[in-house]
Amino acid sequence: MEDVSVGLATSRDVFRVYKAGNEGPLLVLLHGGGHSALSWAVFTTAITSRVTCRVLAMDLRGHGATLVRQSDDFSTQTMSSDVANVIQACYGQTAPPIILIGHGVGGAIAVHTTSNMLLPSTVGLVAIDVVEGSAMDALHSIQNFLKGRPKSFKSMDHAIEWSVKSGQIRNLESARVSMVGQIKRCEVEEVDTLEQASPAPDLVTERNEEFYDQSYVSDKENAASESVYKWRIDLSKSEKYWDGWFRGTSNLFLACNLPKLLLLAGIDRLDRDLTIAQMQGKFMMQVLPPCGHAVQEDKPDKVAEAVAAFLLRHKFAEARRETRSSNSFTQ
Repeated sequence: MEDVSVGLATSRDVFRVYKAGNEGPLLVLLHGGGHSALSWAVFTTAITSRVTCRVLAMDLRGHGATLVRQSDDFSTQTMSSDVANVIQACYGQTAPPIILIGHGVGGAIAVHTTSNMLLPSTVGLVAIDVVEGSAMDALHSIQNFLKGRPKSFKSMDHAIEWSVKSGQIRNLESARVSMVGQIKRCEVEEVDTLEQASPAPDLVTERNEEFYDQSYVSDKENAASESVYKWRIDLSKSEKYWDGWFRGTSNLFLACNLPKLLLLAGIDRLDRDLTIAQMQGKFMMQVLPPCGHAVQEDKPDKVAEAVAAFLLRHKFAEARRETRSSNSFTQ
């Protein structure tokens, strides 16, 4: 873990990054909306055990522990520039071959970063569960989801339990790491000031309503610890950028002239442009076993297997010796 400063000395933005490995290609991992770089923790263990590679996962602006001056600017142009600036700060002009891997919003940012050739050493692109058609269709329901989830939790353990039971993250090992990057501890007085003691959310009338019950939500009157856990980012305030994140991404993805992999949580997510292009063999695609939108958290080993196969097929990386030995043993 380290903090990377970007910009002029008098007006610096500081991005939290997590690194692993010291040789091989660099996998730059971009998380989805509301998550953090810790979303990739379990996947990183899985991929680095399969192939020789380096990993850099970053907290996008407004997320996790990253601190920027304009934390409410979520335009694709700004966020793509952030990625390029962080890699430039870390590697200068000698960046290793880069494979950009993004999930959800991070996938859209990866596509835009590649499309605009902001990282000249990029050799491959992996988009995880980001398809323009289904994303645009889902935009109207995001606010309902955000309004329906608890605004605060009694403890980190309650937040982790909620994330698994509600289906937001379907893997307890991932949730234990990931939720640390999604919520933060706040003093009760601070919460009252920020939200004028806004009441706990009502029950959600959609699916999972039994998991949005009051047992997870902090009871301020009886809070012995005098603190609660709140979401690090209010995603509802980024609504004006949602359309720009996804509109046109399918054609931008297809126009990127390098090896591409699309990982999906369900075949129903494919839109028309991608379906035609996939039938023409213009990119690799894999539909993963039943899982939620947080694909790399729900099925980190399956995602790692798919990414490793992509890296090996295009000779971007070499298999770890242990992996090669076990493969030859089983064949």
